[in-house]
Amino acid sequence: MSSKRQQTMAKMERERTVKERRARKLEKKRERKLAAAEGPVEGAEATADEASPETAVDETPLTATTD
Repeated sequence: MSSKRQQTMAKMERERTVKERRARKLEKKRERKLAAAEGPVEGAEATADEASPETAVDETPLTATTD
């Protein structure tokens, strides 16, 4: 009969960290789902526009130049 090797503290710590990270991620997902179900929040559009890389770029039209 073979004996089982005891888990190292480092491995137990890594596993605990992964479980905590997954729990936080799941909680964030639930919060987003609840927020979406409640409807749009005031001021949320402005922050989304500011973070968008499309609006951060100068909106002048590009013109083709021929020399």
